[in-house]
Amino acid sequence: MNNKDRALKIAELLLQVKAVKLQPDEPFTWASGWKSPIYCDNRITLSHHTVRTHIRQNIVELINEKFGKPELIVGVATGAIAIGALVAQEMGLPFVYVRSAAKGHGRKNLIEGYYEKGQKAVVIEDLISTGGSSLKAVESLRASGIEVKGLAAIFTYGFAESQKRFSDAECAYSTLTDYTTLLEKALESKYIKKENLHLLREWSREPSKWLN
Repeated sequence: MNNKDRALKIAELLLQVKAVKLQPDEPFTWASGWKSPIYCDNRITLSHHTVRTHIRQNIVELINEKFGKPELIVGVATGAIAIGALVAQEMGLPFVYVRSAAKGHGRKNLIEGYYEKGQKAVVIEDLISTGGSSLKAVESLRASGIEVKGLAAIFTYGFAESQKRFSDAECAYSTLTDYTTLLEKALESKYIKKENLHLLREWSREPSKWLN
């Protein structure tokens, strides 16, 4: 399966299990306040055995293709903890996860699990929007002495902002599928109408200003 076929298949599965919903006529409101014609919750894929297995296997292939086998797999809390652990299990590697903030009691950990300084890691994300939370996790790992080989995610919106952030942070990343491919599959499967395409593409160019 080439990269394009893989991206189309993952997009198809996300739409199939309703992990992604496209509603250009009834926009969602994100926590940031942005209006959006799309909502993505890849945790839904975990409830479907064949889908999560397909995603797990394809992330493993992606890691091997793009980064080579690491010594550690890291999930970003909370959305990527489960898929990250599944990937680590498949690759026979140790697993840790990064909290969004240090725990307020006990050992006050930011990184949960056992790791050693100098270990080479690949970070797992469920999706990339602006890239802020993903790169915050990368910074925490680097500050703890872990060498980040790159980040692998299920889906990206492909915002210019996120691309610049990853470039500035010198962090390579790769995803199974993306917003453009999702629209292609959604149109092919008649999930959306052709007349909605312009609006959906317009949103991705300047999401913070869309309908605001």
